[in-house]
Amino acid sequence: MEENNKIILVTWDFTEKSECALEHAILASHHLKQPIGLVHIVKKESEIQQAEERIHGILASKYSNLHPTPEVIVKEGNIFTTITDIANDLEASMVYLGTHGIKGMQKFMGSWALKVIAHTKMPFIVVQDRPQKMSYKRMVIPVTFRKENKECVNWVQYFAKNFGTHFHIFKAKHSDPNFVKGIESNIFFLSKYFGSKGISFDVEEAESDSEFVNQTVDFAAKVQADAILIMVTKDIGLADYVLGAHEQYIIANKEKFPVICINPKPPKLGGSFSTSGG
Repeated sequence: MEENNKIILVTWDFTEKSECALEHAILASHHLKQPIGLVHIVKKESEIQQAEERIHGILASKYSNLHPTPEVIVKEGNIFTTITDIANDLEASMVYLGTHGIKGMQKFMGSWALKVIAHTKMPFIVVQDRPQKMSYKRMVIPVTFRKENKECVNWVQYFAKNFGTHFHIFKAKHSDPNFVKGIESNIFFLSKYFGSKGISFDVEEAESDSEFVNQTVDFAAKVQADAILIMVTKDIGLADYVLGAHEQYIIANKEKFPVICINPKPPKLGGSFSTSGG
């Protein structure tokens, strides 16, 4: 689908965080010249009409100045799978999701946001607060030893092309030689790719090999980043949700930076080629 025909989706649950996500999407929509769709999931088909009427009422009363008016998409299903299905079916350019961060039981059961994000083909942009400005001019990419870090390149090029983004690559520090080898491989790959595409970037290493998530957020604050871009752990499982995959703590970062979450591509069957370069 051509870029101008794509749609920007916003997950909608009638909370203030949904409105935060919509405000981010409105700014992106103006910049990309793409329409917006509000996605709400209900448990029963009989609830669809009432939800649609309620959303249209909110749009009429609070967002009547939006042109075109956002499309309202209400489906029966499960938020952890149906939102992903809708986004993939519509070939959305990106999905905005508002979150309160990790609170209460979610500290033990994992981030709801991370579960919703799983298996989408496009970026999920998770926000905690209303936008201060529409600018993805400075973006931090934390890089560890994981091979899927290399798969950010297509979306890096997308943001560089559409927003003129400068990327601050934040390199993890590690004492284990095997992890160091993986980190250096990723940095070499990304630096070579960015350079070949004329994408503006710099590289800075973490000060220590502990608390990389906190160091990433502090680094983003230091460089006055507009967002943090992360690769979601490939094949994330129950243990990650319960114990806490590192990305869920970046999503719930204390500085409330928007976090652009990208899923690695599934492995190709019957061949040896991998976009992860491993």
